[in-house]
Amino acid sequence: MANHKSALKRHKQSEKRAARNRAVKTRIKTVVKSVRNAIRENDQEAASKALALATSTIDKASTKGVIHWKKAARKISRLAKALNAAKQDA
Repeated sequence: MANHKSALKRHKQSEKRAARNRAVKTRIKTVVKSVRNAIRENDQEAASKALALATSTIDKASTKGVIHWKKAARKISRLAKALNAAKQDA
């Protein structure tokens, strides 16, 4: 454990940030799962709404630096591609 006052503060800050980042990453997983479930159930309207929410959540996470911006773009692209493929099949 840290001995200096500044090191103790940095440790507390890093724990706080790690907890926040973990929550954001969990939220991303949840919204991605909701999009995939809606696509699997062939519910186009729900899938479109879920995709809009997922896009917003993922973009916000990349803006805050929780995930890399290219990873965010890749996730959004793959979700949109899956939704468009489902719309073609329907």
